[in-house]
Amino acid sequence: MSLALTDSVATLKGVGQKRQDALRELGIFTIEDLLTYYPFRYEDLGARLPSETLDGEKVTFKGIVSTPAIVRRYGKRSQTVLGLLIDRENIRVTFFNQPWVAKNIEVGQEVAVYGTYNAAKAALTAIKLVPASTNVLDPIYPATKSVKAKTIADLIEQAWGLFRGQLPNLVPSTLREKYRLLDKNQQVEWTHFPKDSAEAKAGRRSAAFEEFFIFQMRLQLLKQADQSFGGQPLQYQQAAVDQLIQALPYQLTAAQDRVVGEILADQAAPRHMNRLLQGDVGSGKTVVASIAMYAAVTAGCQAAMMAPTEILAQQHAKSLAKLFDQAGIDLRVELLTSGLKASQRRQILADLEAGEIDIVVGTHALVQDDVFFHHLGLAVIDEQHRFGVKQRSKLREGGMNPDILAMTATPIPRTLSITAYGEMEVSIIDELPAGRKQIITSQLSERQFDQALALVKAELAKGAQAYVVTPLIEESETLDVRNVTEVYQSLQADLPDYTVGLLHGRLPKEDKDTLMQGFKENQIQVLVATTVVEVGVDVPNASIMLILDADRFGLAQLHQLRGRVGRGDRQSYTVLVADPKTEYGKERLNALVETTDGFELAQKDLELRGAGDILGTKQSGMPEFQVGDPVKDLTMLTIAQQEALALVRQSGWDQEEDNQALVAYLSQTMAQFRHFD
Repeated sequence: MSLALTDSVATLKGVGQKRQDALRELGIFTIEDLLTYYPFRYEDLGARLPSETLDGEKVTFKGIVSTPAIVRRYGKRSQTVLGLLIDRENIRVTFFNQPWVAKNIEVGQEVAVYGTYNAAKAALTAIKLVPASTNVLDPIYPATKSVKAKTIADLIEQAWGLFRGQLPNLVPSTLREKYRLLDKNQQVEWTHFPKDSAEAKAGRRSAAFEEFFIFQMRLQLLKQADQSFGGQPLQYQQAAVDQLIQALPYQLTAAQDRVVGEILADQAAPRHMNRLLQGDVGSGKTVVASIAMYAAVTAGCQAAMMAPTEILAQQHAKSLAKLFDQAGIDLRVELLTSGLKASQRRQILADLEAGEIDIVVGTHALVQDDVFFHHLGLAVIDEQHRFGVKQRSKLREGGMNPDILAMTATPIPRTLSITAYGEMEVSIIDELPAGRKQIITSQLSERQFDQALALVKAELAKGAQAYVVTPLIEESETLDVRNVTEVYQSLQADLPDYTVGLLHGRLPKEDKDTLMQGFKENQIQVLVATTVVEVGVDVPNASIMLILDADRFGLAQLHQLRGRVGRGDRQSYTVLVADPKTEYGKERLNALVETTDGFELAQKDLELRGAGDILGTKQSGMPEFQVGDPVKDLTMLTIAQQEALALVRQSGWDQEEDNQALVAYLSQTMAQFRHFD
């Protein structure tokens, strides 16, 4: 029976149902999956002398067995001890729970042993005997309790014996030549069975590029499919849009002006828009979105804006209505949330379907089954990563297939924008509005809390307001951190002349909304809160953000919290109170003190925390790459993106002989490819 690369691993010897299930947990379904399941590191089995080896280092010693192997047993456990003569030095070698070693060696025999060296005792805690035929580097594979790394290595060796030289090249020959990449078969052989570190490095380099390139090809094809999804050009009225821009109470920044141009060009084009608008907190994304929505309205369409919370939806609806009113533009903006009375909701739904509402702002209530638009031309989604693909596609299923403009205040470093948002066009507002004052950030220790409180009192005395943020709601026996209830009670005593509010995630929604509204209207001067204020209402009068136990927060989260202040004319401050115990904690807080640039901080966060955890795996949509590291290999990732884009733009690229293996592979896998979100 002839086997194919697409056959199940169950066709290999030694793979029963239990082992097949275990391999599936590692993403290994087919023989091809197995052959491209690469090691994550290598153990150096090259022999060295004890004098060249550091204490505690893993090493291979080669020498002559100088004493008989003695096995000592302790119940079910055992110790096998022997002497190894290496260049006139005798080393004591101990194997734990490997009594069979004694049967395989004898005095006078030359052996190689891999283990951990104890320099003080001139002893080696042995891990394994190294056969003479073994390569210098031993590949180590990601494994689980259900399937050991050695089992994976044995299965790969078996599969390679069956398919050596038969793997198709997915990376076109032009790119392999251009970037000095290995042929696929050589790539697989050198990655799994390297003779030395140079082969292992070359194999992994080629495998990483292939991984990035295939991923980018899929994203480019997704983007093409999205743009061909029946997009309609919006014939907006340029004069009316210009009138709105001129009527704004401030001039657009150069960055806002550039981004508006990019979005309007997309709206006028005969293809579907799928654009991500990135901008730091306070950079003016909402006014850009309002211009885009008004453009859709002048084209005879409706616009919708989705926000992650009701309070944010309310804020957007009010600010939009005010903006158009001040500009002398007569259009109808309505709010649609789950908190509406049934009669109000029915009326808004009817008016929305009849086309009497120009712009609707809401939460997930906008994507319910009973919501119908008359002609939806643009959907703006605030805080993009908080909505899934299904919720975004639900807007399209209304039959209108509107343009999509997603917005996020979470600065996304280039690595993530290339991967997690690679199928979207990206616009960046990298400039704050004129006159906006930089937020002064400082760090104090717990012993200096009184200084932080004095700064809060000084700002309150000027008529400003303050946020005080803490990580926990109630006392914890395991974490020595201030809890929000304790801080609230303490500040009530310390600030008797001011109203102090308490806000946390366990409060009923109505209470949260009431508190935030009270804070916005300055009925509450100090808001003690957990991170529920991270994405909150705009309170221009708030000038100080005091964050307790700041080392307990992520860097991106701290930057988001800092963005709650500095929204008005007042000089604003963020004070981080913490005694970080680790270098990571210290670096994080130092980075926040040194810069207010969200994109710079996001890149720093990526370097400190690693790609998979930058926004939280589920939120960021960061794909997991097995070989390539999108942080360390950013240049390679960028090149892979550029080459994939260049290839799909070539007319008839999928008909060329050199690309047929790639086309076949993409056809097989695109159906299973998950749209990261």
